Amino acid sequence: MKANTAPAYTLTPAQREFYRTEGYLIVRQLWTKAEIAAIKRVIDDPAAAGQPIPEYWEPTVNPDGTLDPDPLKRYPRMLHLHRHQPIGKSMMLDPRIGAIVRALLEDDDPIACQSMVYFKPPGSRGQALHQDNFYLMVKPGTCIAAWTAIDPAITENGGLSVVPGTHTLDIQCPQPADSKRSFVNNYVPPPDGRQPVPANLAPGDVLFFNGSVIHGSEPNTHPTLWRRSFIAHYMPSTAEEIVSWYFPLHDFNGRVIERKSSAMGGPCGEDYDWSKLEKFA
Repeated sequence: MKANTAPAYTLTPAQREFYRTEGYLIVRQLWTKAEIAAIKRVIDDPAAAGQPIPEYWEPTVNPDGTLDPDPLKRYPRMLHLHRHQPIGKSMMLDPRIGAIVRALLEDDDPIACQSMVYFKPPGSRGQALHQDNFYLMVKPGTCIAAWTAIDPAITENGGLSVVPGTHTLDIQCPQPADSKRSFVNNYVPPPDGRQPVPANLAPGDVLFFNGSVIHGSEPNTHPTLWRRSFIAHYMPSTAEEIVSWYFPLHDFNGRVIERKSSAMGGPCGEDYDWSKLEKFA
């Protein structure tokens, strides 16, 4: 994918104020149809072949060639796309994304932490309501996610929902989730009086949200429609720490940025088993 020469995106005062109030913002059609088609080609080829990318994408295929009944074992998340596919890095560091995240950070320079792809074929479980900075542990402050829809992301295929206004909350220690509906065993209940609202997205739309916002998704119950998505996470340059699994970090010129590793513990205490959780945001 060629370097993007599109002008940086400028948020309106109304968009900035909506994010300050609600903790999230949808930017429609940030990516062109050609750009979405390009990432589809890159991720669909290895997915169709089932060929592992060690450390980043390791699907389960039975020795006899049959698939596991759990679609997410055959099509798990593809981690750190920017480390093994050039399109991952170009999308993560795209100037339009950088301009928006910088504005949402009140003009602090963003640092790129992570990129990944969700496939979520029909029949897949969702991910229970959670907060991203529970995993990234950005300190001080929090992270920001940029969640790009590659397919339509709607209620029927397990599109994302957000709980408006929860960006002002502290990070919570999760409760157990319903394993029949969520592939991750972490659930953060919304505060009394607040409910998740669907963030219905078309291909090319991007949902930006604060790392404290409670959000999640239900299973994909659509008979044919996948819900592929590309997600990147960012932290403000003023933050001093993040979990080391996200190293190396990058600025929007692609330079490596050094930060301290967050100590384990967080809202669940030092005895919490973090070893299986650091990759899940």
